[in-house]
Amino acid sequence: MTDRWATFDCYGTLVDWLGGMRGTFARLWPDADADALLDLYHQLEPAVQAGRGLAYREVMSETLATTAARARLDVPPGEEDALGASLAAWRVFAEVPSALAELRTRGWKLAILSNTDADLLDVSLRAIGVPVELRIVASEIGSYKPGVRHWDVFFSQTGAERASHVHVAASLFHDIEPGGRLGLRCVWINRLGEQSDLVRAAELADLSTLPETLEALVPGPA
Repeated sequence: MTDRWATFDCYGTLVDWLGGMRGTFARLWPDADADALLDLYHQLEPAVQAGRGLAYREVMSETLATTAARARLDVPPGEEDALGASLAAWRVFAEVPSALAELRTRGWKLAILSNTDADLLDVSLRAIGVPVELRIVASEIGSYKPGVRHWDVFFSQTGAERASHVHVAASLFHDIEPGGRLGLRCVWINRLGEQSDLVRAAELADLSTLPETLEALVPGPA
């Protein structure tokens, strides 16, 4: 039987990227609007990533500095790597470990396609506590999503068939839109209750029912 593969973005999908970032901003600048800083950071980061091949820890440091400058704030001395240093404490969404474990029980192979560094992702995978067959990170392939190299590398390394593959992610910009352009079957994890006209195979509020959803999209053997 052809292997069934589920690929995942990590931060925002499996791990609380927004909460982790917001908490760091609130600690650095307790009198500032952490949500406004988060929105600004989110706008600035893609330009820092684009076409430069930087390690994600460097991306975070540079974007943090740019965000602070735009908001007329100073990064406290010694806090240039505050986001990278805080990542180990970012919480895993509660339903994620059981959902991934159930997928493995049902025979799915799992891979992570992440805009991050291997050492940072490994910390989060240990926190999740469910093994994966493969992880592909931006700093090792020299490309950040919404570029499509993550998927090119995934299919090249695994030989996975597209008919037996589903990509699962929360970010419309980084994952669902480029996945649609590639003709991939994508499940949007819409934790924020957003609206979108982008094509997707399914939309879920979290991963609680993901195993059943993937079984419906790519049925296993009878």
